[in-house]
Amino acid sequence: MTKKTEFEHGGARANAGRKAQFNEPTKVIRVPESQADFIKNWLLKNFKNGALSDLTSNIKIQTIRPNNDKIYQIPMATERVAAGVPFSVQDTIDQSLDMNEFLIRNESSTFIVKANSLSMLDVGIDIDDPLIVDRSITAKSGDIVIARIDNDFTVKRLMIDKQFNPPKIWLKAENPEYQNIYIEEGQEVEIWGVVTYNLKRMR
Repeated sequence: MTKKTEFEHGGARANAGRKAQFNEPTKVIRVPESQADFIKNWLLKNFKNGALSDLTSNIKIQTIRPNNDKIYQIPMATERVAAGVPFSVQDTIDQSLDMNEFLIRNESSTFIVKANSLSMLDVGIDIDDPLIVDRSITAKSGDIVIARIDNDFTVKRLMIDKQFNPPKIWLKAENPEYQNIYIEEGQEVEIWGVVTYNLKRMR
């Protein structure tokens, strides 16, 4: 009679174990223990079909309400500034700039929308950057836009391929970690507004 070895089993079964979600090797990373659940939930929410997605059902919108009681005329230098070349500001100022007039073309149709992803990072748009969006402007190919696809919103560069008939519309991500969005047949697409400025704080 042979003695049965402790923990003896028949070996690994084919296709046993947890299935790989992204079909690629994994890598161990260290994160603060208190943030582990947040990071896991963020990954589950933002990864679709193995790629980062920034589609969201809502966007943070602020209305533009210029304060006409306080008009700040900011001195504007008329000379262009070359990096590394000093110049005297006092000698080149002969006009001022009204920021309301400079940033807002159509007050009733202009809003501030905060970016919610890094999909446009390569053009300088970071998470929570306040973007000035004008809904009255007709979008053209190459514009950065707020688009609504079905019931989800995203910020992307609008691309219109006119060699197709009718022209083919798609949305370009300016970050290689995010996928471009190609409109499928039957999807509802609305260009919600055109991004005219990014009010990024530099300091």
